Amino acid sequence: MEKQIKALRAAVPHTVPVIVGFLFLGIAYGVLMSANGYSAIWSFLMSLIGFCGSMQFVAIGLLCVSFNPMQAFLMALMVNARHLFYGISMLSKYKGTGKLKVFLIYWLCDETFSINCSFTPPESVDKGWFYFCVSFINYAVWALSSLLGGLIGDLITFDTEGIDFALTALFVVIFLNGWKEKRNRMPAVIGMACSIVSILIFGPEKFIIPAMIMLLVVLSIGRNRLEGEKNVCTYLQEKQQSSS
Repeated sequence: MEKQIKALRAAVPHTVPVIVGFLFLGIAYGVLMSANGYSAIWSFLMSLIGFCGSMQFVAIGLLCVSFNPMQAFLMALMVNARHLFYGISMLSKYKGTGKLKVFLIYWLCDETFSINCSFTPPESVDKGWFYFCVSFINYAVWALSSLLGGLIGDLITFDTEGIDFALTALFVVIFLNGWKEKRNRMPAVIGMACSIVSILIFGPEKFIIPAMIMLLVVLSIGRNRLEGEKNVCTYLQEKQQSSS
């Protein structure tokens, strides 16, 4: 039990920024679910079972129209395809974590990937439990924030029309964050180019899935050139060291 507590103490400081961000986004997600007729328990279950961040926001729209299993599958695959690269990058990090690896894989998200890639726990802290604690804290905060947002949404009596703009704002912020990364802006440029081409070919109503497919193919083909000589984890570690 001592090594778990030590790992938790080491993990908490690194998760504070994520906790703050997840609180606002999770609450916004819960409120948006409530505004579309889904109670707090559904927001909570979606976060517990799905735990896919931006795709959960997208799923709200899918839940509010005629259900199309193939469209939902392709959309989820395209939006979350980046986790294929995350998983490959974390192979060496998660090596030797035993039974904890199941949870580490299931709870992997953008923020958890960033933390576990950037930080190496002290020698006195078990690395497997450190990665587990980081992953669990982020997972739990997101789920509880969604529940809180759902409860708040159930109490709101004023008109919530337009609140779904939170999804647009989320993706704009993600794009801007990627654009600020001067090391390699090419993925952002490729994303814009694929979206524009898809809109011109398929129209504004049906462009998303084709655009995501094009983006996935282009990034997969040019992955080595886009990353350069350093892999993602190495770059994040060096960036963290230079800023500390």
